[in-house]
Amino acid sequence: MVAAFPESFLIMPLTFLSGVFYFDHSLPAFWQGLSQFNPFFYMIDGFRYGFFGVSDIDPAWSLVIALGNLLVFTAVTLALLKRAL
Repeated sequence: MVAAFPESFLIMPLTFLSGVFYFDHSLPAFWQGLSQFNPFFYMIDGFRYGFFGVSDIDPAWSLVIALGNLLVFTAVTLALLKRAL
């Protein structure tokens, strides 16, 4: 039951609020700025550019942010695994 908490209350809302169903430029300025803090926004935008060739931000910047998140979360996961063993 505890394992479903992050999926239900963190990952799923961030995914839906990352621009899966809308483009970032269709939002008001405040919400555009707020969506820039969502790490899923950069992954979704990268996928959108890969499939359609349309992007809200520079695809290189999206790749840098996604790889940065990958490195951070990999380091955190490895640290937690090391601590558990």
